[in-house]
Amino acid sequence: MLALLASLSVLSAQLTAASAQGTSAALPVSLPLSAPSSAATLNPDLLSFSIEQDLWTEWAGTTSSPNTFFQNALGNLAQRTGQTPWIRIGADSEDHTNFNAAIQGSEDLFPAPTTTVPYPEASSIVVGDNFYSLASNLPKGTRVIWGVNFGQNNLTAAFLEARSIMNAFKSSAMREADVTLEFIEIGNEADLYSNNGFRNPSTWTIQEYVKEWTNFAENVSVAAGITSGSGPKFIGAAFAGSSHSTSSFSPQGAIANGLLTSAPGKLITAISQHHYSGSFCSGNGALLQDLMTKANIRSNVSSFSPDVVAVKAQGLDYVFGETNSFSCHGAPNVSNTAGAALWTLDYTLFSSQVGISRVHFHEGVGYKYNLIQPATLTRSILDGSPLSQPLTPHVQPQYYAALIAAEAIGTTGSSTATELTIDNDFVSGYAFFEGGMLKRAVLINSQAFLSTSTGPRTAVNVDLTFTGGSAPKTVQIKRLKINHADDASGLQWAGQTFETSDAKPSGQISTQTQSATSAIELSETEVVLLAFQ
Repeated sequence: MLALLASLSVLSAQLTAASAQGTSAALPVSLPLSAPSSAATLNPDLLSFSIEQDLWTEWAGTTSSPNTFFQNALGNLAQRTGQTPWIRIGADSEDHTNFNAAIQGSEDLFPAPTTTVPYPEASSIVVGDNFYSLASNLPKGTRVIWGVNFGQNNLTAAFLEARSIMNAFKSSAMREADVTLEFIEIGNEADLYSNNGFRNPSTWTIQEYVKEWTNFAENVSVAAGITSGSGPKFIGAAFAGSSHSTSSFSPQGAIANGLLTSAPGKLITAISQHHYSGSFCSGNGALLQDLMTKANIRSNVSSFSPDVVAVKAQGLDYVFGETNSFSCHGAPNVSNTAGAALWTLDYTLFSSQVGISRVHFHEGVGYKYNLIQPATLTRSILDGSPLSQPLTPHVQPQYYAALIAAEAIGTTGSSTATELTIDNDFVSGYAFFEGGMLKRAVLINSQAFLSTSTGPRTAVNVDLTFTGGSAPKTVQIKRLKINHADDASGLQWAGQTFETSDAKPSGQISTQTQSATSAIELSETEVVLLAFQ
């Protein structure tokens, strides 16, 4: 036994020394050549977006001058999947919005910026018909979810908003743009109404929510023309959290208390859940490695598995309708970094494995966790301090995760994916299938190599084996180049940067091709996309 312990001690010392020298350790990974029966069917728009409603006009542009930067950023993704991401418009400001037909666009009132929230949501928004009509500026084929005010308990506001939304989507301009309204959402995070002053804490229960939602939905369905036939439907819940029980705020609680049994409730075809991996609302610090770590991602997402099962048992779709890294717009030097791109990719792909159909990443003008910054900024997204020069529209590191996810999913509209079993605390992987046959794989090394890291950058040598037939002959490799996990810019996907003035790629595509059975080096804070031939 002592000899064995001595041998293990020597081996441990050798591995430590190898790591310190930056050499690569072997990591076996087995890929099935045929899709297992448990493989998840992927929506081409698995990674989609949620947009804070208050500054929607910044995202959309004007009737005469659309926001081409935003269009291009979405177009890059559509080119890779054949489908533009869904756009949900609403969120916190959804419950602060009122309607006035005399207004063009919107009139907003904002609280003062703080170091924690440099770009706060508007406290009051008044919109007119043109506000909703601007959705025709979205790329062809975009599908939209739009929220109406439930928080202020003003049925007239919700009715007028819903009517204006429906009129906008019936217009010839919208039909020509091929932009469709899929869902109306009534209220944002109603489970928090007892905390934010919208409802009486002593009486606000899941039972009362179902009662009030039903009353609003009966009227909104008339205003928006929502019926059991073709056309838009309701998306339900949109809660900030979940008790996972039938007695309080959760999908199970809403279902158990009759949300789906009323006439408007029968027009719900999807349930939305909001989720953030942490909170920065109190200004608490966050560790980038904690966000990126494989085990944390899995425990975070898997906690919603009971909800997914309960919702799908009703024949409904389940989506993360609003999500991102840290609530209150992200944590500085974490949410806006390259490491967050790796988190975004793993989080999105793992969500598909537990039955989540779409993952809508929340965006707002100046938010730290944005994938896309659509407008010129004059103060820092990190602390609100004035910028020496305005910062023009640009993509942030997480956007690269959207590109990679889109390429991995592909253009067939029917690809499937399964998570790979990898015995490593930092390396995760997914295999992608078309027509039931292996086509691609993604490998993610989420060990953070930081600008403050000492010693060389380490890597693993991934040794691929294939089960269920003859191995592919070659593999084409694309790499996400990241200098450091805490970098806020400077990424390259397969040799191209998307950090350009128009969101279009710059540079030549760079790939490498090798034998499919040769080892693939995967460095700390790196992603590779493998295409088998």
